[in-house]
Amino acid sequence: MGATKSAGFYTAELPDYFPAMNPPDLIRQNIPLAPQTTIRLGGSARYYAECTSVDEIRACLQWAASTDRTVQVLGGGSNVLFADAGFDGLVLKIALRGLEFIGETVIAAAGEDWDSFVAACVEHGLAGVECLSGIPGLVGATPIQNVGAYGQEVQDTIVEVQAVDRQNLQEVVFSAAQCDFAYRQSRFKAADRDRYMITAVTYRLDASGLPQIRYPELRRQIGERLNSLNLGQPALTAVRETVLQLRRGKSMLVDSEDTNARSVGSFFLNPIITTEAFAKLQQQHPDIPSFPADNNVKVPAGWLVENAGFAKGFVQGGAGISEHHALALVNRGGTMADILALAGEIQNAVKKIFNIRLEREPVLIGETT
Repeated sequence: MGATKSAGFYTAELPDYFPAMNPPDLIRQNIPLAPQTTIRLGGSARYYAECTSVDEIRACLQWAASTDRTVQVLGGGSNVLFADAGFDGLVLKIALRGLEFIGETVIAAAGEDWDSFVAACVEHGLAGVECLSGIPGLVGATPIQNVGAYGQEVQDTIVEVQAVDRQNLQEVVFSAAQCDFAYRQSRFKAADRDRYMITAVTYRLDASGLPQIRYPELRRQIGERLNSLNLGQPALTAVRETVLQLRRGKSMLVDSEDTNARSVGSFFLNPIITTEAFAKLQQQHPDIPSFPADNNVKVPAGWLVENAGFAKGFVQGGAGISEHHALALVNRGGTMADILALAGEIQNAVKKIFNIRLEREPVLIGETT
């Protein structure tokens, strides 16, 4: 079984004599996608399946290959943008469940809710992911994006990633080193984009219960509270609760009652530029903030957005910017086209003023006009 890549999707290439299969019973048709996403926008999936086992995943992939249909994997819907026209292929929802704690090691199925996984680790007194509390989505998405927040990234705790190769439907295992992690990046998002379907992730955490607090905002917020606690589960709980409070204040938790939460979280990545480029920027904008990033400099994208003329609470048609977070583009009753139009204007303004091209963080799926 070979493979071809078209429009960003892998489709298994079967022999010409292989007959088209009937769709498995779990595949449904014309399912609205907006309710499946945190931004609540997008059209319908021509075909849709929710898979609870590796065998179901294989069956759906084999059917898609036999009918030459592209496949889009859907997790928690927190980092994806579906076009208003929808998606004409098969949307495959990952619903594999299961958690196994073995000392400091935790094996989590890809369909486990990420925040519930973090809560379970904290309850077990295991440190390493407590600062990633409240991030929406599923476990299987975390290696793809190398999810991070408040000074932690999943690459610091991942031991291995299990997946199904969409070219040959075989199960494969990647060590952390083989995942090619970088800032909000991995092999699954770059060189092998859409080739592997992640089924489980193994993490190694710290049984000492020592919280990892590297982020200044988090350290200021928790202050003396942490110093009064012993290490272990109480301290980890304190950090988790503080992170949740911070994210709630920025409307960065999934909350149906919060209109500012109808977003995909941070829409743009924090750009990383050379020290020479930053020095030139600093001459023109002395107050520009920055953070070290290996031998380069990371510039807060939120600061760039606001200083390009797009303040918190800005509204344009059916799209806007969160009142609490400059990087969150919010659905204000419009369409995905409205969101993308606003994003384009922000990118153009930042490029013109700062000569920096902001990169979109969420994945855009489907044809747009």
